Amino acid sequence: MTRVTLQTIADRVGVSRMTVSNAFSRPDQLSDALRERILETATALGYAGPDPAGRALARGTTGAVGVLLTASLRHAFDDEVATGFLASMATELGPTGLAITLLSTNAVDEVIQARDVAMDGAVVYSCNPDNGAVDWLRRRGLPLAFADQEPVADVSCVNVDDRGGARAAAQHLVALGHRRVAVLSLAVDHRDEADGVEEVQCSAYVAGERQGGYLDVLEEAGVDCEVHLQRRSDDEEATVLATRFLGREDRPTGVLCFSDVMAHGVVRAAELLGLDVPGDVSVIGFDDSPLARRLRPQLTTVHQDVGEKGRLAAAALRDAMAHRGDGSEHVPTQVLLPTSLVVRDSTAVPPTAG
Repeated sequence: MTRVTLQTIADRVGVSRMTVSNAFSRPDQLSDALRERILETATALGYAGPDPAGRALARGTTGAVGVLLTASLRHAFDDEVATGFLASMATELGPTGLAITLLSTNAVDEVIQARDVAMDGAVVYSCNPDNGAVDWLRRRGLPLAFADQEPVADVSCVNVDDRGGARAAAQHLVALGHRRVAVLSLAVDHRDEADGVEEVQCSAYVAGERQGGYLDVLEEAGVDCEVHLQRRSDDEEATVLATRFLGREDRPTGVLCFSDVMAHGVVRAAELLGLDVPGDVSVIGFDDSPLARRLRPQLTTVHQDVGEKGRLAAAALRDAMAHRGDGSEHVPTQVLLPTSLVVRDSTAVPPTAG
């Protein structure tokens, strides 16, 4: 089968190769009638368009931006907060024509995606910066934006007020009269025992801010507090862990969770033990994901605007890329989005206070 090229189309239409190229990449250079004739001829000949790799080489751009996530990209599809963030990024970037490439922090067969994947810039989303992937992005000199990361002076960063939201959640339990409270948080420094792959699902900064906010209030109020850590923001792991501490005689009457997903696991553990939520134990999540409203009882949680966070992160990356493109100075911005406590049906006064 004869390969169809720009020259093939040019010969058929009777124009130059450059004119055909302009029909695909610079349509403003041609009349509507001529461009339509060229495109119709290309379609008739079965031409799919200029080679993306060659066009990228000519332009010096790839037409794609990366989103650096965790070692396991499955998390981006399993977690409703992550999917909401990515959807908002995609909406913001849609008019630019930029594609989104998901990047793992884990090296596979000596391929380090942050080092080896072609991209024009990247958003670093809720990653532990110590794994080396962030360093590779920096060493490449790519335009960057951070989301759910510890702020740095030279990169625009979008965070939510995790600490303030956690404080509000803890204050709610204290105001209800709870004096024995468990904090179910996320350990961020571990490796999977089976294959040694790092499975961090969150930046140490976010986990530290949420846990710190809970403890700020509980310790100040003199509440008997215990902290339990799990490896992943996973409801099954939370169920196993919560079954242990809720099965004790001196069980906590309230549980503050790193995420709604982990709170779901606590609610399930209470059900397995025959405990009523909130009659026997109050449970609070974090994120106000769609899961919080699906649970029964509906979950008291801390609301964050995931959509706005994704939009602003994409906009910050676009700004960094634009400044690099025109050579102007880029002044990074630091955004802290507010959080708010949403009180639903999973919290009440402790059983001893009723």
